[in-house]
Amino acid sequence: MVNAQPAARTADISDREAEVLAGVGEHLTNAEIAGRLYISVRTVESHISSMLRKFGVNDRRALVRLAAADRRPAAGLEVRKPGGTLPAPLTPFVGRTAEVRALLATLAEHRLVTAVGPGGIGKTRLALATAGQTEGRFGDLWYVDLVPISDDAMVAPAVTDALGLGEQQGRSPQEAALAWLADREGLLLLDNCEHLADGVVMLVERILTVCPRVRVLATSRARLLVPHEQVFPVPGMAIDDSGADGDGDAVDLFEARALAAGTTLGLGDRRRVAAICRALDGVALAIELAAARLPALGLDGLQAALADRLDLLTGGRRLDDRHRSLRSALDWSHALLSTPEQAVLRRVSVFAAPFTAEAAAALLSDWPPAGSVPTVLAGLADHSLLTTVPAADGTRYRMLETIRQYGAERLLRADEHFEAGIRHLRWCLAQAEEWSDRILEEIPSALDWAATEPEARAEGHRLALVMAELCFLHGRPGEAQRRYEQAAVLAADDTAAADALAKAATAAEIRHFGGEAIRLHRACADAARRTGARASAAYHLAQAAELIKRGPGLVQGTDLPDPAALLAEAALLADGDPSALARIAVVEAYLYSDLDPHDLGPAERAVALSRQAGDPLAESAGLDQLTSVQLARGEIRAAADSALRRAELVAPYRQRPLDAGMELFDAYQMAAECATAAGDLAGARRLAEQVHDLPFYQEEGHLATSRLLVVTALTGDWDDHAVFAERFRQGWEHAGRPRAGNLSRAPYAAAAVCGLRGDDAGRQWWLSVVEAIATPGLPIARIRHGAFFDALVLLHHGRADEALALLTTPPEDLRAWYSGMWRTWYAAVWAESAVLAGDASAEDRLRRARPETADNPVAAAIVERCVALAAGDRKTMLAAADRLLVAGCRYQWARTLVLADGPEREQGVEALAAIGAAPMK
Repeated sequence: MVNAQPAARTADISDREAEVLAGVGEHLTNAEIAGRLYISVRTVESHISSMLRKFGVNDRRALVRLAAADRRPAAGLEVRKPGGTLPAPLTPFVGRTAEVRALLATLAEHRLVTAVGPGGIGKTRLALATAGQTEGRFGDLWYVDLVPISDDAMVAPAVTDALGLGEQQGRSPQEAALAWLADREGLLLLDNCEHLADGVVMLVERILTVCPRVRVLATSRARLLVPHEQVFPVPGMAIDDSGADGDGDAVDLFEARALAAGTTLGLGDRRRVAAICRALDGVALAIELAAARLPALGLDGLQAALADRLDLLTGGRRLDDRHRSLRSALDWSHALLSTPEQAVLRRVSVFAAPFTAEAAAALLSDWPPAGSVPTVLAGLADHSLLTTVPAADGTRYRMLETIRQYGAERLLRADEHFEAGIRHLRWCLAQAEEWSDRILEEIPSALDWAATEPEARAEGHRLALVMAELCFLHGRPGEAQRRYEQAAVLAADDTAAADALAKAATAAEIRHFGGEAIRLHRACADAARRTGARASAAYHLAQAAELIKRGPGLVQGTDLPDPAALLAEAALLADGDPSALARIAVVEAYLYSDLDPHDLGPAERAVALSRQAGDPLAESAGLDQLTSVQLARGEIRAAADSALRRAELVAPYRQRPLDAGMELFDAYQMAAECATAAGDLAGARRLAEQVHDLPFYQEEGHLATSRLLVVTALTGDWDDHAVFAERFRQGWEHAGRPRAGNLSRAPYAAAAVCGLRGDDAGRQWWLSVVEAIATPGLPIARIRHGAFFDALVLLHHGRADEALALLTTPPEDLRAWYSGMWRTWYAAVWAESAVLAGDASAEDRLRRARPETADNPVAAAIVERCVALAAGDRKTMLAAADRLLVAGCRYQWARTLVLADGPEREQGVEALAAIGAAPMK
């Protein structure tokens, strides 16, 4: 049954949907509509489904009735050719519905409109489609093609020929045209005016003066530059690649021309086509030529060949050879430029990002031919070879990528390639200290060029180092790593290369890309060994071995070197150096933990040697292992003290994080986790915020928020938690969804909060992140935080039997450092599940849980609450609630009030609702 009132108006649908709707109104089949619009049947079906949903109707008959009410012009379906004066297009016009409407509206307001844009953008086709929609609006229509004309004096004769006047004795062609048009109403379309601007301007001004009911629509690559001209910039074709499939006029045009060439796009291809169209800046000619090459190259070949698009995008011989290829279209524009304009066009092609007139002037200073650079740039913009881009710091100029490649070709042909490149490199170096995203966009192209020019490598090396440090300090460690590695390639000797590689390894550690850090430490060691710096080589080999044993959550992949072999190699190179020996002792402590994870001796020796060597970073690494052993031994307070001592040790490095690398962030992370293990939730949050505020985590949201997610889940600050969770998600996805098992506690905490709030879909999504992020070979079940969080959710929802079945491992068996960190919290829910399930083991579990939670006041209060609950002792339960509130654990405080089941119950229910928890069962 058709709904009586559609859910949307026809004005609410897209222009393409309107074209499909018109076809439905004519009772065309989907195949017939696809053929008319040169799109696929699948695309037609998609649009029809979308309209059924938007209108809230159930079948095609309802769409037929709606089509009768939609009277908008449908450019692309039909082009009127009044009087036979418009040329017949060889291919159907696709899309541009919004531009046609806008151009029609502009013509209604102004008598002289110039459609301006670079060659191949689609000015002529847009003007013809617009003219085809003018019936009954502007009177008659006359079309004049100026391409064959090469002399300004021949403009007027071309117009009289188009008007069908011929020669008139005693009258010039201009006089004849003016006399004939004087009392007529119509639209004169002057196509391709750029090479005849003077002649066109002289005639048009007379027409507008003498013929008051005539309007002029001109197409040109350059403005006519007369006061009464209204410029209509013709944009690239619309592209939408935000959805699962690519959409927009550009994609439709590509699909139509590909279909004409005998190739049908497959499922999922439109998204890739959208990327190709975006790379081609939406230029219609480029899109058509690319689609024509699809049968021979396929989408993979097209995407790969875009770096050399001027050679790629060439068609066969045509009547108008200006549009045979991208290069010929640009040659036509280039020929219209003055010598200074040609010089500036090719020289500014070195800019990769939008640039200011001041930047261009600095680049071109004292480089003839002479000329005012701002004036020349304005002229190039008038010729549609540059686009103006408004910016906070003033107007900038942007060059389409196709034009930039053309300029680079001209630069090489003029033998100015090196001069322009070295000037651009030096300009980047001078500007690099003034950090901005625009400089970040500009520098990579300068570095890529420097890598190909031996004479520029020294300055390229300096620029790479400057850029790397700036990236690091502005929160882009990934980009910093890449630039440090580039600096190593450009370095003049192994000493400089080793220094750059060491910093690259630091950046990789900070990003939690342990495998890359190991590779870079080894490369640094090799470079140091070539210079004779054996102790430095030993130090970096030891760091590589240490990462393998110390950071399984940071290291991706299984193809890793043997840490014992690396350590043996380092020992041969140490030559008695105290720092190298201290770092070797650190690795030995980590290796020894495999034999006896509870022996403090090796870690204490590593800490002592590092302190004697005056190496605080090695001492921090030793303290990390000491903390781990203490956690494995169940010495939670001692572990928290060691972790806090380590955080204080590395605090001075917050001002120079490049020197600290992994130690800086890991010290605060471990301190936050040990504070959590000890139930110091306020201290844990402060330390987690120290991690969050590290400058190199500005764009690494998953690394910045991982510990905050755990703390806020436990405290009940769930609104804050939701903000941190979203930042974690964005950061992890932006980083490429890397495996980082050391972060798995964060998404598990997010899943638990979703479960406690009754958001099952959110919980399942976060559990999928846990699975995707976990380190292979180290299952979550061994770490135990998963069992704790799962039990927390089950107990909240009254499923104590399931929690009891889940928590089968006694807390005293959690003897690894990573599970020892969760022993106190696990012991609390282990006991609570037995009490709430009414299990016979409850009394025994409570007795065993008490000593296990002694170092954690929150976990201890939960256990005491369970003892009181089993005994029906409300007074003790309320006392436990007070302790939980003082400890900052709002969730457990409110839960305790509900479990107490007296006058305070309602307060607990309201408190749980305030933090967004689902009702307890």
